Amino acid sequence: MIIADSHVHSFFSSDSSESPEKIIETCIDKGYRYAYFTDHHDTDFPVNPEYPNMDFQLDFERYFAKLTELKEKYRSTIDIRIGIEQGICPEIAKKVSVLSDSYPFDFIIGSSHLTALSLEHGDPYYPSYYEGRTNVEAYREYFQTEAENVTLTDGFDIYGHIDYPVRYCPDPDFVFDFKDYADILETLLKRLIEHGKGIEINTAGISKIGYPHPHKDILKMYKDLGGEIITIGSDAHTSENIGYGFDVAEELLVNTGFNYYTVYKERKPEFIKLEY
Repeated sequence: MIIADSHVHSFFSSDSSESPEKIIETCIDKGYRYAYFTDHHDTDFPVNPEYPNMDFQLDFERYFAKLTELKEKYRSTIDIRIGIEQGICPEIAKKVSVLSDSYPFDFIIGSSHLTALSLEHGDPYYPSYYEGRTNVEAYREYFQTEAENVTLTDGFDIYGHIDYPVRYCPDPDFVFDFKDYADILETLLKRLIEHGKGIEINTAGISKIGYPHPHKDILKMYKDLGGEIITIGSDAHTSENIGYGFDVAEELLVNTGFNYYTVYKERKPEFIKLEY
């Protein structure tokens, strides 16, 4: 049994309304040893005027005050670990580095929600990101930006949902083919390994694309290159989705040859043996 969901959002994230207490109680009910909070912060995020509340700016003082209070309240029941999902793109990489050292995080997910500080041309969520080029070219730009980010900041522990654009490609008939990106993915994964960073299995992909992030071919390449650090997260924005698809994630890890998965405390990895 997997004993922690390492990617969970509460009402401190712009796109969630879930209470931290409900998240903690759900983790307890599931028999988890740890309850992780990894709420969103995207520095200088370009806000869409149609959704002014979606600024993805985390109130760090309130966040740490609340979660520190809950750590004490639940200390005899479950270990609460305070993390963040920090958006990275080249323009704000230096700010990411400063922020990561400014608070006592247990865990930092680095995620590329943008390739540049532009909703129209930098965010794979929007169809405009794919305009004027092929889908392969759009995906390759995303992976290339991730590979660049690894060289620009140390302000994260693992890279989240590294094939994120696959969730949102507006062409329903387009199929991800690993061979089209193998060269740049190899560069990205080698850099992550060289810098002591890991990746995650993000099970939110199951409901959107039929399998977890990353694609199994990416996961296999990571393993073949010597990658060992891998966390497991649902990317839940409601308590009902905590632990979603973890049976699929566990089977995928085993079939790829992993014997362990990773959790973090004080930004140091702890390896937990898979029980299967």
